[in-house]
Amino acid sequence: MKIVAATRASALAQWQTNFVSTLLANVEAGKVEPLLVSTAGDRDKTTPLHEIGGKGVFVKEVQAAVLDGRARIAVHSAKDLPALTPEGLAIAAVPPRADPRDCLVGSRFDDLPHGARVGTGSIRRQVQLLASRPDLEVVEIRGNIDTRLARVGELDAVVMASAALDRLELTPDIVERLEVDTMLPQVGQGTLAIECRANDDEVLEALAKIDDRESHVILDAERAFLVELGGDCDLPAGAHAVIGTDGLIEVKAMLSDGDEQIYTESRRGDDGVALGRGLAADLRARLV
Repeated sequence: MKIVAATRASALAQWQTNFVSTLLANVEAGKVEPLLVSTAGDRDKTTPLHEIGGKGVFVKEVQAAVLDGRARIAVHSAKDLPALTPEGLAIAAVPPRADPRDCLVGSRFDDLPHGARVGTGSIRRQVQLLASRPDLEVVEIRGNIDTRLARVGELDAVVMASAALDRLELTPDIVERLEVDTMLPQVGQGTLAIECRANDDEVLEALAKIDDRESHVILDAERAFLVELGGDCDLPAGAHAVIGTDGLIEVKAMLSDGDEQIYTESRRGDDGVALGRGLAADLRARLV
């Protein structure tokens, strides 16, 4: 079976699609042919993401390729997905999760001088950086991974997803992985999400063979937090879920008013979706 996979054209997106292709080949579930798609986020490399639509700017055109039949699957970085899955699509597989943490490139956090200039295009990262170090100057940066790494030197450091560096085997001279107690990651960070049409039984069966149950449960818990916040919520938010040795799920989440207030809370239980939804409701109420 040939499976056309819609994906962005970036080096990281193509790596992710090749990775999924290898997984499917290993279980003899199909041969993948990539379909490169240009998204709004790819075309506009300068406007801050929250000004051009925030979540969804890197996925809508990719999802459309599946819905209109040009492709049978879409391969996404789960952190780019909006809260609600479009009608007619389903997240059918979640491969094993990579490192979900953010990292600081160019300097260790404790070595940043007073007034250091740190680059990021994420408000979530910005508010957490300034909560720990109000003296920092956060500089808006956009672009692909190479473009952002090239800003190190001009800037004292940049913040990136650890998984992106790992997948592309990039090894900058100074990299510090930021623990979740310092910076809670974006929902789904480090995770791939593979969508297909909800009624495409043949592809659903194939993708089930590469689905990692633990990673899928974790993603469902984190996305439940996002869903409960509301699909149109543009406040800085993050969530990180893990499954403990006792089998219970722990979800830690943060929500900010985008200015000075940041609230965090964590819960443990056996229903990840309920945990995610409950955290969102509680944190949202604390902002009122």
